[in-house]
This record gives sequence, C-alpha cells and structure tokens, in this order.
Amino acid sequence: MPVQSVPLASVTIGPQSWRDDTMHSIRLAEHLVRQTRAGRPGSISRARSCSATAFTRRRTDTIEEVGSGDTHDALCKNKLRPQNTGTMFPYATTTTFVVPFPPPCFREQCAEASVGVAREYMRSVREMEGEIRRQAGRVAHECVKLERERGLLERMLRSLRCEMLINKKSVEGRTIRPASTETGRDGADHLLECEKRELTELKQEMESTLRSTLAQLQTLGQCSRQLMDCASERARVLELLPHTGSGSLSTGGQGTPSQGLIKLPEPIGPFTPECKQVLESSTLAVNQSQLLRENIRQMIGNAIARQKAAHRTVNEALVKKIAETVTLKQNLTIMSAAARQAIFRKQRQLNCIRHSYDRALGPEYSGDILSREKLNRPIVKVYHRHPGTQLPEAAHLIQGSSVLRHCLLSSEEELSRLQGTCLQLVANLHGKRAAEQVDSAVVRLRRQLVDRRAMPTFLQQGLY
Repeated sequence: MPVQSVPLASVTIGPQSWRDDTMHSIRLAEHLVRQTRAGRPGSISRARSCSATAFTRRRTDTIEEVGSGDTHDALCKNKLRPQNTGTMFPYATTTTFVVPFPPPCFREQCAEASVGVAREYMRSVREMEGEIRRQAGRVAHECVKLERERGLLERMLRSLRCEMLINKKSVEGRTIRPASTETGRDGADHLLECEKRELTELKQEMESTLRSTLAQLQTLGQCSRQLMDCASERARVLELLPHTGSGSLSTGGQGTPSQGLIKLPEPIGPFTPECKQVLESSTLAVNQSQLLRENIRQMIGNAIARQKAAHRTVNEALVKKIAETVTLKQNLTIMSAAARQAIFRKQRQLNCIRHSYDRALGPEYSGDILSREKLNRPIVKVYHRHPGTQLPEAAHLIQGSSVLRHCLLSSEEELSRLQGTCLQLVANLHGKRAAEQVDSAVVRLRRQLVDRRAMPTFLQQGLY
C-alpha cells in the first residue's frame, strides 16, 4: 500500500512557518519511505538472491543500480553476467534488483565475474591455440609434400649422374675404334659432347634447386617448432578446459579459422604479437614452399624432356652411323670380291704371257733345241744357196720376245696394283667391321645402362 500524506484542513490556525517546517519534514519522510519501498523486492527475495543459484543466470541478466554517488553503482553498471554452465535448481528465476547498496552476496558476485572473465579469456586462448595448431598441421603437411619433391629431385639427380656415366663410357668405348681410318671425329662425337654439356647444365640446376629445397625444409621445420612452442605457451592456461570442448579443434587442422577469433594483437591478450609474427612467418613459408614445389615440378618435367631428347639424339646418330658403316662395308665387300676376281684373271693372263715369253726365248741349253727349230736345218741351208734369201724368223723371234717382255712387265705391275688395292679394301673392310661392332656395343651399352628405375613410370612417359 503506497504511503500518502493526509491533506490538511482548509482553515489553519497555526503560523505559516510552523506549518511549512512540518510539511517539509513530512515530504522528506515520505520520499525516504518511497525509496525504501522501491528496494523492498530485494529484501523480500534476499534468501534466494544470496544463494549460489541466483548468480548462475544468463548473460542477458543485468543489475540495475539507483544513485550516482556510490562507487559500487559505477563499477557494476551494465556489466555482463557469465554464461551458465548448468544449474542445480531448475526453478531459479531471473529477478532484477534495484538496491542502493551492495547486496550481501557481493563477494560471490565479484568471484563469479572473475570466473566469467577467466572463462572467456581461456576460450579465446583455446581458439587461438587451435588456430596455431592447425597452422602447425598445415606446415607439417607442406613439409611432407616438399619432402616428396626432394625425393624426386634426388632421383632425378641419380638419373642425370647415370646418364653422365653412360656418356663417359660411350666416349671411352668409341676410342677403341681402328686408329687407321675410323678415329676421325664425326657427328656422333659432336653430339656426345653436346649431351655432356646438357647433362652438366641440368645437374647444376638440379643441385641448386635441391639446396633451395633443403633450406626451405629447414625453414618449415623452424616454423613448425615455433608454432608448437607458441601453442604450448598458449596452452598453459587451458588445463581446466576440456580438450574437445571447442568445435574449432575438432576439424583436424583442415577447417577454417573461427569467425570470433581476435585479429588485433594485444601484448596481454589471447592473440599476442608473438603469435601474429609466428602465424605470418609460417604462412609466408608455406606460400614459398608451394611456389617452390611448382617450380620443382616444372623443372623436373623440363629436365626429363631435355634428358630424353639428348639421349635419343645421340642414339639416333649412332644408329645412323652404324647404318652408314654397314652400307660402306657392303660396298667394300663387293668391291674387294671384284678386285680378287680381277687379280685371279690377271694372274692367269700373266701366266699365259710368261709361258709365251718363255716359249719365245726357247730353251736355255742348246742341246734342248729341237731340230725343226734350228736355223741350220736342211731346208734352211738349201734356201740360203741363192744370194739375198734371208728368212725373217730370227727377227720375228726377237721382236715377239720384246713385245712379250713388255706385256709381262705391264701385267706384273697391274697385278701388283690390284693386289695392293685389294689389301687396302680388305683392311678398310676390317676397320669398318670393327667400327660397326664398337658403335653397336656403345648403343647396346647406352640402352642397357639407362636406369629407368631412377624415375617413376609416369615421369618416364612424360605425364608429369
């Protein structure tokens, strides 16, 4: 029931000042009584508000304060209450208290407010710690990918070293060709030198890229250690929180950062400048690693193409040289056979000429001359009885012997030239046969020693 002052009578007898003083006291008392009744609901529900359940309300509950002179009013005005984690009294109601003085549960209110601040800070730190660990997971995943690329680089280097060894053995193998005709420099030697220069250049590029990859792996490892140290430092205040209480931590390092994550660094907040520096440096390292992996992929693809092109070019040149050698060897075989046939024919002719020449000279012993060949045989003597009768037999024999001797000498000279030419053809044929065998052995060596296991199948097929 509200307090109301009783109206005075219309006729007054006492003095005006006396009445005014009394009315002033009455109004003041009335005002004080009304103020006291305004805070009465707090006194009525004192037993409930002083319990622990009265401070386990939602964040929307506020404490309204009246008066501006009290320090507690200015301190607790519009302050958010911490979120309820569970109440033991389901019938607790939300009551708004208007009190001009701190309630008896002021210590509980301060303690609960401190718990709320600590809880909010821990939750923010847990979100930050989860983000740092997710970033550490991304860095570790990038380390695994870059380590795989490093393995491919090392395998590519082994393949290049194998190719350089094959090139060296090819050059050494071609030096055992016959020194007379087959040791001259040809196109295959020039291509072997070009292949060596190409492989040396590729090897230097791969070694430089491998050094960059190792340095990037060290950088990623350092970033991972810094992230884990920072996460461990942030986790020092998370002992009282459950490990799986946050949804951001259950993404396994693959989710997106929390929308409520603090982005502005604070020296004494959940997101410190050290955390920002570590996250930025790790993000930069991951981006650099991704670019490096793309460069490695392109470089390995180009190196495989160039290596295959050089190897194929040298093999084709050697095969072409072998084909040319086989063609020349066939021509030499045919020509040497023709030369031997000419030698045999010339030898028979020479034997005939020598036999005719010997017959033209006659026997060496005069007693071996037949009677029909003697110049003093009876028919010749009878023919010489008349003067001026001379037989041309002796002149013909001398002239025929001279002609036969000249033919014999020229035939012997031709035969010697044919024999020398045939020997030269045979020697050249042997050289061509040896050169063909050497080049064929080099081609087989290059095809056998190429280490196809050094690179994966999809790299050998050009599908990289």
